[in-house]
Amino acid sequence: MGHGPAVKLGKDNASAYKTKLGVGMFIAYTIVYAIFVVINATNPKAMESIVMGQTAAVMWGFGLIALALVQAVIYNHLCTKAEEQLNS
Repeated sequence: MGHGPAVKLGKDNASAYKTKLGVGMFIAYTIVYAIFVVINATNPKAMESIVMGQTAAVMWGFGLIALALVQAVIYNHLCTKAEEQLNS
């Protein structure tokens, strides 16, 4: 069977915006993750404390996963909006 011809892609006028947004979100996530690492390295007992029935380390872990998912949704929304505006 196979597939049809590849889609011809034009110039993406939103690529600079998407790059800047992605780098900014990466830096924000990296800062939050670095705080987590510093707390673990300097005060590991703090991660043993109980927060909402779980250790702080588990809560931080779920928080980091949730932050990544939220950032992905925001990134997708903002990039789609920028593509619609700049590529029309």
